[in-house]
Amino acid sequence: MKQVLSIISVLMVLLTFGCTLDTQNGSQETKVNTSSNANKEMSVHFIDVGQGDSILIQSPEGKKMLIDGGKKEKGKDVVTYLRQQGIEKLDYVVATHPDADHIGGLLAVLNSISIKNFIDSGKEHTTETYENMLQLILDKHIPFIVPSVGDTIPLDSDLEITVLNTGGNANDNNEASIVLKVQYEDISFLLTGDADAGVEKSMLSEYDLKSTVLKAGHHGSDTSSSDAFIREVQPEVTILSYGENNMYGHPTPEVVTRLKKVDSDIYSTAEVGNIVVKTDGRDYTVETDSIRKEEESVADTPLYISKKDVHEEIVGITNQGEEAVNLAGWQLLSVAGNQVYNFPNMSIDAGETIYITSGPDAKEDASHLKWTTRQMWRNEGDAAQLLNEKGVVMSEVE
Repeated sequence: MKQVLSIISVLMVLLTFGCTLDTQNGSQETKVNTSSNANKEMSVHFIDVGQGDSILIQSPEGKKMLIDGGKKEKGKDVVTYLRQQGIEKLDYVVATHPDADHIGGLLAVLNSISIKNFIDSGKEHTTETYENMLQLILDKHIPFIVPSVGDTIPLDSDLEITVLNTGGNANDNNEASIVLKVQYEDISFLLTGDADAGVEKSMLSEYDLKSTVLKAGHHGSDTSSSDAFIREVQPEVTILSYGENNMYGHPTPEVVTRLKKVDSDIYSTAEVGNIVVKTDGRDYTVETDSIRKEEESVADTPLYISKKDVHEEIVGITNQGEEAVNLAGWQLLSVAGNQVYNFPNMSIDAGETIYITSGPDAKEDASHLKWTTRQMWRNEGDAAQLLNEKGVVMSEVE
């Protein structure tokens, strides 16, 4: 810890000479230039780094910012991706917080790419990865910036990039996450790191959070993306950055359901690879490595909800395919009651229907699975959703 603190102390000296952020009480805030950016495009790349985060912003004027770098073993992939975009220099690198799945890959970036400014949450950590990152910043004489809430980052005069949260005094790493809102005329991006529901609540009372594109917090964990937060942001597009078959169960069904309720189009790096949102400030497009989107994957599954009777407390799941499907990790969700049934490790044969029962008359036999003797369904307005092992809604019945 003493070693980390000594490095930070030196870096804070660099901060004094290198800080280029606009602060609330300092120089004039960066404002969106709405008259000179016709036909100029910006792009935001959500890089597939597995279970982690890495985001590249290319501004209308060609400036570049990298936010996080995934785990250490993904650093080479991030560097390769940057070079594929023709990038050998970054104007800003942002470490949202010191978790390894966010800063690990930045070691390779620091060793391979020229960096003008480094922005850090200020949350101290005792890991070797964090210490090595600080040492590289010091060795390379990169200005080290710890922003304050309300600061703006002057990446490009056509953009307004505002710091909505940071956390040198936060209780844990996730709470310390730097949260950025990037505004380009009519289009906005809300980039939340691993900010939890407590951070979301604090931002709700301070800022206009409505955004076109949301990078969901903490990889779709239910510690983030609270119902009130999602309803306030109203994202047209949500990006989920997580690893396929990850051990944490990201994204959780509850978060996916909240996003579906506000009609947000969901893209996940685990499903479609790298995701690029391009915009001229008025319209936007979403490009992915794969043409598959979650909505399209619904058509590929042979399982669907074939029956729902809220009075009898019974829901039927039918396999209309030609092969058996294993249900390990699948869930049945009562949306209004926010109740979840976790299927056991079993298979449903081709052409077979199984029934999930609840209430006082719930039964269990070869074709019936007993949920609970409690009543789980409301008589009106309680939709049933069938979610696969990745938390994707595969079938829904009102």
